[in-house]
Amino acid sequence: MQQLYLKKRFMAKPTVTLIEAIRQTARNLELNDSYQWGHMGSCNCGHLAQQLTRLSGKEIHTRAMEKHGDWSEQLNDYCPDSGLLMDDLISAMLECGLDTRDLAHLERLSDQEVLRTIPGYEKGLHHNVKSDVVRYMKAWASLLEDKLSENIKLPSLESAPAELTR
Repeated sequence: MQQLYLKKRFMAKPTVTLIEAIRQTARNLELNDSYQWGHMGSCNCGHLAQQLTRLSGKEIHTRAMEKHGDWSEQLNDYCPDSGLLMDDLISAMLECGLDTRDLAHLERLSDQEVLRTIPGYEKGLHHNVKSDVVRYMKAWASLLEDKLSENIKLPSLESAPAELTR
């Protein structure tokens, strides 16, 4: 009898830098009109890539055109040793604590753990609607922040030196 083992999906590594980048991306999207889901540098992942790498949307799009496909396809074909500029960009994003599944979910607004935290998500989010992308990013950042705070262990005041408790 074959046993199936379900691998628990882990979300991005929660760091202050990543959380702030996601929050800033959401703010940027709210404040400007440069959102285009069909443009590799101005879509969901493209905007986060701009924030994390400081490349422009145009630079990201140019890198992406070296390969074929949208973000999902490029993530499937990602090879950190390819020498392609788009793969280098993806590597830079992964170094910030993301993994390729996080980026694929961001592009389609599909991470169920994130979606469950959004009131009314059952009605559906549209992956190519800027306001839905902003809602998703804000929820994702809050979820990562909660996970980060779970990992922070403060010393008990009972065990703190007397001068700290006065």
